Amino acid sequence: MDINIVAGGMATQGLGASHQGHGASLVPVSRAGDQGEGRGADGTVAGPGGSGRHGEEGRAAGGGSAAATSNQGLSPEEMAVLMELKETDAHVRRHEMAHIAAGGQYVRAGAQYRYETGPDGKRYAVAGEVSIDTSPEPDPEATIQKMEVVRRAALAPADPSPQDRRVAAKASAAIQEAMAQILMLQQGARQAEARASTFHKTL
Repeated sequence: MDINIVAGGMATQGLGASHQGHGASLVPVSRAGDQGEGRGADGTVAGPGGSGRHGEEGRAAGGGSAAATSNQGLSPEEMAVLMELKETDAHVRRHEMAHIAAGGQYVRAGAQYRYETGPDGKRYAVAGEVSIDTSPEPDPEATIQKMEVVRRAALAPADPSPQDRRVAAKASAAIQEAMAQILMLQQGARQAEARASTFHKTL
């Protein structure tokens, strides 16, 4: 399966100054894109604060701009909203880039962002996601190596969210399971050697 690494979680009310804590979350989805934890029936992906992303909205990486207007003439309240949007945009992009850098070969797509238009007419990223492969490998040792990368990717941002930590914990559990499989294989091999040795001694 894949996980979507989602930054954002803004509790927004239009472009008001009520933007709240932008964290990040990892939302597991199937490799084929089926709905998974945190994904709504309409295909949206929501962060901790409830903001969602519809389809391919905001896929392009730039800040993107609508019919931009000059900052001149903005009220103090609008300037405060604009500053917060700029800070959120920078935070979300740093968060996603940290996931991508740590995820390496298992990252399946670049960052996708959801935007809001500021009082200056420009668009600012308020949420985002990165798809990363979390499917186990046929070989348990390879699974361990892969899940170590997934865990690092989940915890790579400076402020991993509770959902980030849950996905990291799931990767740790997968590592433990793979280690148990290796132990079972080793025990089976030792038992087979012991039986073979006993057989030869009886001949």
